[in-house]
Amino acid sequence: MSEYVLEAKKLTKIYNANTPNAFEALHAIDFQVKEGEFIGIMGPSGSGKSTFINNISTIDTYTSGFVYINGIETRRMTANQMGRFRYENLGFIFQDFNLLDTHTLYENIALPLSLAHVDKAVIDQRVKELAAQMKIDTLLHKRPNECSGGQRQRAAICRALVNHPRIIVADEPTGNLDSANSAELMKILRRLNEEEGVTIVMVTHDPLVTSYTSRFVYLKDGYIESVTERGNMTQEEYFHAIVEVNSAESREVLAE
Repeated sequence: MSEYVLEAKKLTKIYNANTPNAFEALHAIDFQVKEGEFIGIMGPSGSGKSTFINNISTIDTYTSGFVYINGIETRRMTANQMGRFRYENLGFIFQDFNLLDTHTLYENIALPLSLAHVDKAVIDQRVKELAAQMKIDTLLHKRPNECSGGQRQRAAICRALVNHPRIIVADEPTGNLDSANSAELMKILRRLNEEEGVTIVMVTHDPLVTSYTSRFVYLKDGYIESVTERGNMTQEEYFHAIVEVNSAESREVLAE
């Protein structure tokens, strides 16, 4: 068994490969995540953040290299194996929530378990348990368009957690939230990480959001340019270190 829950080796992604318009978005990246880590991924627009997180989380297919989750090489799986693998190992949180407007919050949260044909009594218990933890248990009969952005994001977190995933993949999870709801969401994710041991890999452009992580990776032009560990830093000290990394990039651009 690998010591990493997620590992990329020489990960490369080329769009329009073998054409005159070929574009290499990721360049032979090596990346490892240990169980229980909370990783932030940052970088300027066009740096490859979303491409990177999509390729390490089975949403997209990489061109070459290897991605292992729990020691299993993802590209060797059949479609059916991949579907079951995602259900058993991964939870996803997106900027736009990705909730079904025609379904209630209860139905949205229950969806991964319903697709896996889990017993209805088990589904009911798990959905209500999570909704109570996220303080949306009184909203389960409502549809997403009847709820606030913060409430919808809480429902999206419940859906991501309903199958007890080992890894949560979050792509700009605070992007559509105001500052108060963003702070509340990050406290929830930090609690899940620290108290329940959930591994989280998160893309964000916000240094304050990144300050809740234990390590952050800075991408530039499809390469990992730097990695910063929080270590013994306070959250404020870590925040200033994150800002400094981003400011250095801005100064380089202005100097060109």
